[in-house]
Amino acid sequence: MDLSVPWPVSNGEWMAFASASVTVLLGLMLLFAPLVAFRLYRIQPVDAHPNGIATGRASMAGFLLGLGLSCLLLAQPLIYLALGFSWAFAAFGRLVSILSDRGATPGNLAWLAAELVLAGMALVFALGLVR
Repeated sequence: MDLSVPWPVSNGEWMAFASASVTVLLGLMLLFAPLVAFRLYRIQPVDAHPNGIATGRASMAGFLLGLGLSCLLLAQPLIYLALGFSWAFAAFGRLVSILSDRGATPGNLAWLAAELVLAGMALVFALGLVR
């Protein structure tokens, strides 16, 4: 098994590759600069509970890095399908939050759009809609 980064050759592969790359970059930001990433996500850990930063580094960064790097290193359509579904369910969760929590704030709408774009970029390749 070769773990070199396969270079994309088609438009669909480039879209999926870009989605995975953004996923990895978000994961790296959460791992090495969690407070900056939290500001980007518009969340703030409470000083009395520093385990919030550990959760950002472990659960959030670990998931994003693991899935994103799997996509980049293996470049298989089914792994890109998992990436697309993951971003699509993240968008669904944000939509549920918009409808039931605080409403459609500009930050929530921007993240919803970003998650939908990242999901779409991975899914159109994985489902064979763009070659």
